[in-house]
Order: sequence, then structure tokens, then C-alpha cells
Amino acid sequence: MAENSRVRPVRRAELLAGGAALVTVVLWASAFVSIRSAGQAYSPGALALGRLAAGAVALGLIWAVRREGWPPRAAWRGIAVSGALWFGFYMVALNWGEQQVDAGTAALVVNIGPILIALLGARLLGDPMPPRLLAGMAVSFAGAVAVGLSMSGEGGASVLGVVLCVLAAVAYAGGVVAQKPALGSASALQVTTFGCLVGAVLCLPFAGQLVRDAADAPLSATLNMVYLGVFPTALAFTTWAYALARTTASRMGATTYAVPALVVLMSWLALDEVPGPLTLAGGALCLAGVAVSRSRPRAGARARGAADGTAVTGAAEVAEVAVAVAPDTIAEPRPERDRTS
Repeated sequence: MAENSRVRPVRRAELLAGGAALVTVVLWASAFVSIRSAGQAYSPGALALGRLAAGAVALGLIWAVRREGWPPRAAWRGIAVSGALWFGFYMVALNWGEQQVDAGTAALVVNIGPILIALLGARLLGDPMPPRLLAGMAVSFAGAVAVGLSMSGEGGASVLGVVLCVLAAVAYAGGVVAQKPALGSASALQVTTFGCLVGAVLCLPFAGQLVRDAADAPLSATLNMVYLGVFPTALAFTTWAYALARTTASRMGATTYAVPALVVLMSWLALDEVPGPLTLAGGALCLAGVAVSRSRPRAGARARGAADGTAVTGAAEVAEVAVAVAPDTIAEPRPERDRTS
């Protein structure tokens, strides 16, 4: 009886973390259409600032209503670094890079981010790197490459664009690894709110460009920019932080690879774009890799690990969040029709 009473809260925590990660996956997968649409009317820096400003307003209102207060001093370093790298530099570099290279190249290059997260997490945070996690990431990365290349158009790739995408991947990885320790002393809402605010402040030099672009932009592009700020930024980054606080950076990074498969499904259902065999195979690989990376050792293996003193505790197992995402890094489907309608 006592054991069952302990298991129920553990199961509830596991479901909540998995649900939070699922929300993040879906919203980040939806972001690619909005980025492409808004990017036709807004420059990279202006789009990043507009998105972060909308996100900061939404998060600030929630933070004020909930009266969560200021983050503790121990969390500010991680908030500042993640805000500068992930919320600020990453969004500008990715927006700019995706204008310089074809979508397949962007998807290929930026999706090295989860691999960098695993390496940095192991080095700086002491995250374990079990064989299942590494194998799952390898399978998912292959699937992401297949999806990106199969769905890309005939655009070219410039050296500048590739460099920008590499820098975006590095900034994404650094931001996630910096954010993880901050979540040990501050709430997910605090970390996300003030990280978004830091990114918005750093993007203020693009304010003039934002005003000029907004004056000429169609309403659909502006609404897409606001959507990016409220949902894929304010909501999705908060649910990401909630899930990250309950797992390792490496495992959360591996979850990135569910996004390509979701984009394939969304394009099929919403845009009537029937995926080809390579696209379907790539999406299946992405999901298979996520399944492998989140799978657990058999009972016998856990028992042997316990005998060696290396078994994972029940509390740590709760932290194994079940889904994967890398924001805004999926290739856009071929432009067979107007996406802004």
C-alpha cells in the first residue's frame, strides 16, 4: 500500500513532464510556417525582436498575475547566458541563415544542435550518455537529414548561410546547457520570462528596422510574428523549461527530432502535401530514434546495475521525458501554394 502511494505521484510527475514536452514539440513544429511567412516581410533581426517582444509581454503578464517574484541570485547567470544565446543570438542567426541556404541545408546543419547538447551536457553538467541515448540520436539525426533533403526546394547554399546555421546550432546548445542549472533554483516561468526579456533587450538595435518593416508588412505577416511570440516562444519555451527541469539536458536535446515527423504530418493534413517515400521514411526514423533514446534497460540490466551500484533511482527515471524538439529548425515543404493564406 505504501509503495503504491509513492508510485502514484511519480507516475503523475512523469505524465506532466511528458505532456509539457509534447506541447513544446507541437508548437515548435508549427512555427516553421509562421517563420517562413513572416520572414517574407520582416528582416531577420526585426522578426526576432518582434517575436521576443510579443513573448516577453505575454510572459510578463502571466508572471505578474502569478506573483512569482524575481529569480534567486543563483539562477541569474544561467538566465542571462541562455537569454543571450538562445533567445537572442539563436533567433537572429537562424532567421538570417534560412534566408541564405535552402531549407534542406538549414535542417541538416541546425540539427547538429542536439548532438552538441549531449556533448556539452556530458562535459559541463555530468549528464550520462547511455548507449540507448546515443543510438537513438544517431537514428533520429539520419531521419532529420532525410526529411530535410526530401522536402527542400532547389535553392542554393552560401558559405555565410552555412556558417550562420552552425552558429545557431552552437547557440541553441549553449543556451540549453546554461538554462539547466538555473532551473535548479528558479521556476520554469521565471527562467523563461527573464530569458526572453534578456533576448529582447539584446535585439533592441533592430527596433528601427522593426518599425519600418511593420509599416509595410501585410497583416498576415505581423500576425504570424505575434503568434511566434505568444505560442512557440512564451508557451512552448515555458513548457520546455518545465520538462527540462525534470530530465537531463542530453535527453531533452534528443527529443528535438520529433519535430520533423510532426511537420511532415502537419503538411500532409493541413496543406494537402502528400509526402514522398523518402520523407515518410525520414519521419519514421525520427520517431524510431526518439523511441530508442527514451527506452529503458530491461529489468535484468537494471538489477545488474544495482548490484554494481550504478542503477538509476526511481526519482531519476521520472526525469526521462518522452518527446523531442529542436525549435524552428525543420525544412519547409516545397512551396506549391501560398502559405500566407
